[in-house]
Amino acid sequence: MSNLLKKLFGTLSQKPWEKEQAVIDSQHSGKSFNLSLQTSAVIVIFGLSTVLFSLVLSSYLYTIPPEQDTLFLLKPNLLWINTVVLFFITYFFGKIIKDLKKNNPTNIKKNLILVGILSYLFLFGQLFFWYQLMQDDKFVSTNSYFSSFYYFTALHGLHLLGGLFFWGKVCSKTLKLNNSEIMNQSKSISALSLYWTFLLIVWLVFFLTMYVFNDVFIDWCKSLIT
Repeated sequence: MSNLLKKLFGTLSQKPWEKEQAVIDSQHSGKSFNLSLQTSAVIVIFGLSTVLFSLVLSSYLYTIPPEQDTLFLLKPNLLWINTVVLFFITYFFGKIIKDLKKNNPTNIKKNLILVGILSYLFLFGQLFFWYQLMQDDKFVSTNSYFSSFYYFTALHGLHLLGGLFFWGKVCSKTLKLNNSEIMNQSKSISALSLYWTFLLIVWLVFFLTMYVFNDVFIDWCKSLIT
């Protein structure tokens, strides 16, 4: 991920109108990034998903009435546990990527299975949290805070389900391979790892702005508007 960002911003900082850069560009093979089709597809999904999540967050900020109290959710609760679960998923994906780079496929199958189990655990925890809210008469129609909360978590959950679909395809192939053949799946596994990192970042933005520092964030936004 860091190499990708370096290449991206390095390319943006180039000055093709200068003679020195023109000489370099003339010798270029034409391929700017060494990206697999899987990673390229994930980056396209990043762009589309970021727009959707940004719309939900923007609507949340602009539709909360000034008099509405936003201290609704009890603390601590399952949101903290779910956040920790996502961190563990990213951690195990990190171990998988390290093993791929070291050409050490011994633990890749086990860690891939753990990623799937933890992802389903996250979804189960989110559904159970919805159940708790509904038992406490907190619905989509209750107010703009909860409508944004449900929309955002539902959208995030759908993205996670989509990731689990492709995780299932990659995992089923990987489990059938010998250790010496697992490296053939490195591009697909790396793309999955990048996708889950994106889901973690999106979740953290939601978790911090709508939950941990919700009222502070709202007050800051109101101060900018006024």
